[in-house]
Amino acid sequence: MGNNNDTIKNRTFDAIVIGSGISGGWAAKELTEKGLKTLVLERGRDVKHLVDYPTTNMNPWEFEHRGQMPLEVQKENPIASRCYIFKEDAAHFVVKDNEHPYVQEKPFDWIRGYQVGGKSLLWARQTQRWSDFDFEGPARDGFAVDWPIRYKDIAPWYSYVEKFAGISGNKDGIPTLPDGEFLPALELSCVENYFKETVSKNYNDRHVIYARCAHITEPQPIHMEQGRAQCQNRSLCQRGCPFGGYFSSNATTIPWAQKTGNMTLRPDSVVHSIIYDESKKRATGVRVIDAKTKDVIEYYAKIIFVNAAAFNTTLILLNSTSNRFPNGLGNDSGLLGKYAAFHNYRARVSGEYDGFADKTTDGRRPTSAYIPRFRNVYKQETDFLRGYASGFSAGRSLKTNSEGFGRDLKKNLQAKDWGPWYVGSHMMGETIPKETNYLSLDKSKKDEWDIPLLNISISYDDNDEKMVKDYISQLTEMFTKAGFTNIKSNDSKQAPGLDIHEMGGARMGKDPNTSLLNQWNQMHLCKNVFVTDGACMTSTSTQNPSLTYMALTARAADYAVSEMKKGQL
Repeated sequence: MGNNNDTIKNRTFDAIVIGSGISGGWAAKELTEKGLKTLVLERGRDVKHLVDYPTTNMNPWEFEHRGQMPLEVQKENPIASRCYIFKEDAAHFVVKDNEHPYVQEKPFDWIRGYQVGGKSLLWARQTQRWSDFDFEGPARDGFAVDWPIRYKDIAPWYSYVEKFAGISGNKDGIPTLPDGEFLPALELSCVENYFKETVSKNYNDRHVIYARCAHITEPQPIHMEQGRAQCQNRSLCQRGCPFGGYFSSNATTIPWAQKTGNMTLRPDSVVHSIIYDESKKRATGVRVIDAKTKDVIEYYAKIIFVNAAAFNTTLILLNSTSNRFPNGLGNDSGLLGKYAAFHNYRARVSGEYDGFADKTTDGRRPTSAYIPRFRNVYKQETDFLRGYASGFSAGRSLKTNSEGFGRDLKKNLQAKDWGPWYVGSHMMGETIPKETNYLSLDKSKKDEWDIPLLNISISYDDNDEKMVKDYISQLTEMFTKAGFTNIKSNDSKQAPGLDIHEMGGARMGKDPNTSLLNQWNQMHLCKNVFVTDGACMTSTSTQNPSLTYMALTARAADYAVSEMKKGQL
């Protein structure tokens, strides 16, 4: 019996964090720094910074297929292959279709990264803050429920995470996109600057700015302390960065948590469910299936942070059933899994520009220009709700001439003849969370760890279609006013999911009847469980969401620890 107690003691912690991606890494850092013995569970393999980036320093010719995935692999992975990141240099960080199946009630391209660091190794590193126009969206138009927080609640936490992560940007003074704690911005190209000027001449409510991004352009003492160096503008980020030039859990929060001596990291740990004790009216731990041996192990803790990424977090909560919660942890309202949402990335507009013929760009840059949302900001002015942001970039390509033979061919190939400037924009549209966009557990199919498969039923609606049309017409107009030519638009009609910004499923709100989490990301009906990844999102806004997850996580961890100290948890 004594031995059994010993093993229970060895499996008992102050806190458990499920997931080691962007938000899980922050939970690990914050809880361990505050002195909590913290177990971090990751379903995938371990990936250590520097050690486990096999392609990071490879040259193009060292890849067997020059970066492309062989046709056979593409056929085996139709979903992963639709993602821009699924290339020879980073495919080892992307989940393969057949290894982790799911059920598509409606088409949805679910892109995942199962390893320590999760998708923080693969993200596009865009870090725009939300404003009150975003947090107040549902209250203004009545779709979804009101957020239980406003910008002032999260602003200090944005500052807190920005300083640690290292965010490059300019103070732009735009009401819809609050300024942050920025390292120096990189330059826009001459055509991007020209477009910025023509837009500000022609419109008083539209702006073209340098996109804020999680790259260290001027290392501060805090970044040196993390062992990170300046971004080298290699733009090979998805391989894992040996310099730690961009923010990832692997380079930043996980090693920081490790350094405290308070973190136990357990990779290959597939979380089955959260254990709920009916007599104590609280969660007591987490049931884990060892990914390799399939052994079932239970770990115990006073508080649990669920950061498995939006859809997997929702799956775990739905699978955490008990007599008290037959339909999933904290799910008296029946809303768990409902109101899932995403970003609409379907549309693009491209063109050419004949000016600046004597100039081109030199080197690389990890980001581009950005056009913050300008639709329906101060009043409802279109036939759709909310709005969209846009990316914008410009560059030039070399024309290649392979005509002729011998000396002529050599001469033609060596001639540097630049083509015209190309310009391009892509749409980042806000979608409205709806009850009909939902996640559920499949009734019959299970994975190899005996966990029900996730059933995804998510689609575009009329609002999304109208927004695509408006984006195309507005960007075409802006391009025309700038004198761009050969303007073309494209609606890819891609299924939801390739934005890789899935949100919702366990949303925040003021009322337990209409939401799962309170203003501290704490479950209304199970106070010692916190959800701070994309599952918590009440609405989606137009900005890339990761920075908001980081800030919400740091804020929730601070609250959880102070409540523990008061004996409230």
